[in-house]
Amino acid sequence: MPQTPPLLHTLLLIDTERFSDRDDVQQALLRRMLFSLADRVLLAAGVDQSMRLRADRGDAVMELIDPGVPLTTLLRALLTDLPAELRAVNRLAARSAQLRLRTVLATGYVAIDEYDGWVGTDLNEACRLLDADALRAALRERDGDYALCVSESVHTGIVRHQHTGIPTEEFNRITVLSKNGPLPAWLHGPLPATAPDHRPPHAATPSAVAPAPTAPSGIDFHGTNHGAIANQITGDITFGGPGERR
Repeated sequence: MPQTPPLLHTLLLIDTERFSDRDDVQQALLRRMLFSLADRVLLAAGVDQSMRLRADRGDAVMELIDPGVPLTTLLRALLTDLPAELRAVNRLAARSAQLRLRTVLATGYVAIDEYDGWVGTDLNEACRLLDADALRAALRERDGDYALCVSESVHTGIVRHQHTGIPTEEFNRITVLSKNGPLPAWLHGPLPATAPDHRPPHAATPSAVAPAPTAPSGIDFHGTNHGAIANQITGDITFGGPGERR
């Protein structure tokens, strides 16, 4: 199949914390828990199998979702249904099989190539958000088992408009530094205390900004003036001792 043209999708990425720390049996169980949970949450949001494509990333899943699915409905499911399902799953699981998840919701253009691979800058940026230090730190510091981040496009188009069930005030802006420059996003819940400062390196603070130079009002020098008139030097000036003339 030739590569499809880039098409607009909703991008949902869910990753398991500390997956590689578990043994093979535990990893297999965590994968079954993750896939089943994702299926139930998406179905609750009205996303059936015909409206999504899934990429299996081992300890994570990526979903390309039809843009016809309302983002408001999907985001409400990620804010309510997913945490509730996760609590129910973990309540019955042994400590070694507790599932803790980082989630990113974004939008963007993605093409599918002849190898069934997904190609697109928007998808790359969503992956960088999923791996962001701020999102990892948020999950690490919270009592719960879930941390959610949304892209700038989702915040601009949905979150900031105070839709029912989507509390704008609970989202906090973060900036993820990437090799392609700063990447803005929004973290649901409080900002983590241990996340690094995500301002671009060498960013000037107001106290560090040097004042703009002012236009000179005259000639400032030390030495003997032999002819400075109306800001112009008409003679020679001695800056040092005798014999040092300019």
